[in-house]
Amino acid sequence: MASGQGIEKEMGDLFFATMNVCRLLGLDGEETLHQATDKFIRRFEQMEKNIDAAGKKLSEMTLAEMDEYWEMAKTSEFQ
Repeated sequence: MASGQGIEKEMGDLFFATMNVCRLLGLDGEETLHQATDKFIRRFEQMEKNIDAAGKKLSEMTLAEMDEYWEMAKTSEFQ
């Protein structure tokens, strides 16, 4: 992977294997992905609200700062 060669094919294999695990578990892989996408969107929107409430701008934050707000959004989802 360090060379960058074949990564797209390897990722395709990973996606295929993940869908196969879903099938073996009796899950709809596409629906599972939609649910995960919806969860990501909810958390990201909450993160943006928290950042805005703190008077900060997402575009000016470091990845470490963003991660703190991401964790806050995840935690608030369960409360």
